Amino acid sequence: MYVLETRGLKKDYGGEGEVCVHALRGVDIQVRKGELLAIMGPSGSGKSTLLHILGGVETPSSGQVLLEGIDLATMSDDQRTIIRRERIGFIFQSFNLLPAFTAEENVALPLELGGMPSGEARRRSAEMLRMVGMSHRRGHVPSTMSGGEQQRVAIARALVMRPALLLADEPTGNLDSANGRQVTSLLRRLVTQEDHTIVMVTHDAGVAAQADRLIRLRDGIEESNGHPDAVFSAVQSQQPVRSCLFKTM
Repeated sequence: MYVLETRGLKKDYGGEGEVCVHALRGVDIQVRKGELLAIMGPSGSGKSTLLHILGGVETPSSGQVLLEGIDLATMSDDQRTIIRRERIGFIFQSFNLLPAFTAEENVALPLELGGMPSGEARRRSAEMLRMVGMSHRRGHVPSTMSGGEQQRVAIARALVMRPALLLADEPTGNLDSANGRQVTSLLRRLVTQEDHTIVMVTHDAGVAAQADRLIRLRDGIEESNGHPDAVFSAVQSQQPVRSCLFKTM
């Protein structure tokens, strides 16, 4: 079973009497445990819409979104909220750390909001900060950290609930090249060494090249799907790529 799978995913915007925008036009993806999947595409291709639907933030117009076999599309808003809190970790371009909280407090907050005793939450927070190489900054507030350090703390926060899936929206978009490489390397290590599953939207070809697989969207349609090298070659030659990864598994 896949950690994440979509079947015939469509999303339309526009009510009766309005111009209908077809943001997604039947997207089928499968993501296995321990896989890093990158999603690229030009502006308006449907990347952000797809990520929002995968995270249960939006619902599709039709189709299925299966997280560990459970269809998010059929859930109520309250049910999806629980899934987002407990089974999905989010990594944002802008970090979204609370400025008055230390690194340790930011990472522990989701646990404490979920009812975990403060002492246990802080122990789990310290464990996650060690994993991302930020133990030495546990008592520091975001304003004293570099962008790369803030993003590593944000990744620790995304991991602290031990989610089935990590969704990363332009995780290096606000970073310089050196910090971007460090964060990309961390995401790669989380997949390779810790067996996490990550779906990442990025505009950076260098970041996407580190993924196990790359999907390129255009006008809400999956244009190419395969190893990053094959997809980049196909873009240059304007030939679609279809991965045969799952046919042999």
